[in-house]
Amino acid sequence: MNCVMGCAHGKPSAPMPRSGLVLPFIYGQADPTLFDHANWRLCAIQALGQRDFTSLTTDYYDQDDPKLIEFIARHSLPRRGISARPEQILITLGAQNALWLTAQVLLTQRRHAALENPYYPALRDILTQSRCHISSVQVDHEGLIPDTVPNDTDVIFTTPSHQCPTTATMPMARRHALLDRARALDALIVEDDYEFEMSFLKSPSPSLKSLDQDGRVIYVGSFSKSLFPGLRLGYLVGSEPFIREARALRASVLRHPPGHIQRTAAYFLSLGHYDALVRRMSNALHKRRTLMEEAIIENGMQIAGRGAYGGSSFWMRAPDHVNTDDLAKRLRTQSVLIEPGAPFFHGDTPPQNYYRLAYSSIQSAQIADGIALVAKEIEKTG
Repeated sequence: MNCVMGCAHGKPSAPMPRSGLVLPFIYGQADPTLFDHANWRLCAIQALGQRDFTSLTTDYYDQDDPKLIEFIARHSLPRRGISARPEQILITLGAQNALWLTAQVLLTQRRHAALENPYYPALRDILTQSRCHISSVQVDHEGLIPDTVPNDTDVIFTTPSHQCPTTATMPMARRHALLDRARALDALIVEDDYEFEMSFLKSPSPSLKSLDQDGRVIYVGSFSKSLFPGLRLGYLVGSEPFIREARALRASVLRHPPGHIQRTAAYFLSLGHYDALVRRMSNALHKRRTLMEEAIIENGMQIAGRGAYGGSSFWMRAPDHVNTDDLAKRLRTQSVLIEPGAPFFHGDTPPQNYYRLAYSSIQSAQIADGIALVAKEIEKTG
């Protein structure tokens, strides 16, 4: 996995330039102007205090910070309609680590996994490492299509809240259809619920896990997107036997995520700073989304997918003759950063004319000029 820019749901090919003039339409990057540095620092200092010294320095071995687990169980999960006991929750080093643990526990050379197409590139790498059989399932404007999941599938990987990378949100009828399909196949579902917090246009749909009556859904959550990518803090929710196996595997590889990071996050969350940050980010992203959509329409560009609930990116389609990898390289010389779409597709001959434009880290004042530069470069492509 070669995600050199630290993003969790994309695979850019080169690091971001250090220039202050960069126009970063890159997914998953933090905006330092939005983050609550002061309160995060205070929470970190509080976590370093004598009162928490034992919790901070203890080797939990295969356990996690009980304060963080308690917050997730009592606050984060109920917001998604999920009820879980501490024994059903495991802290991970971000969503990608959660997906790796899940694949290692559930998949072998004899088992079959289905993933969306287009998909999260790092997931494809994770599944390849597990040496399982992989099938790709096409998505449309409502996400993964349940009826097309192959009959021999053992595990279905999906991003129903904001499909990666098309941003499609799976409606309730299709969520129930997917659960029915999994029941018919006796398959498990791994739900990556990233970006549900960024539903600033309307309230998010209930999670797939909250609709699950059979215990078939394993839920993946993350704080890395809503706090900052470098935090690398996520969590898994599943049955006790599954979490027990994932916990043992995690312990054999890295024991547990650092205690100080867990306790700092627990304070930041429990003191209400996280909720305030999400509101601030949602307001900013809503404004940026509006500005970007206006600029895209003004420049005659084609949106292939936009999140109905919010999110932080647009999935774009250039004219068929445009190779967006070449486009990205040319734009880079002008300090404009975009993500080519080919790495998101399954197969040896992926379409070359898709790309992603994100607005999580670009300032509002830069958006119109940046989109104009992208449009101009597309127009120049013969």
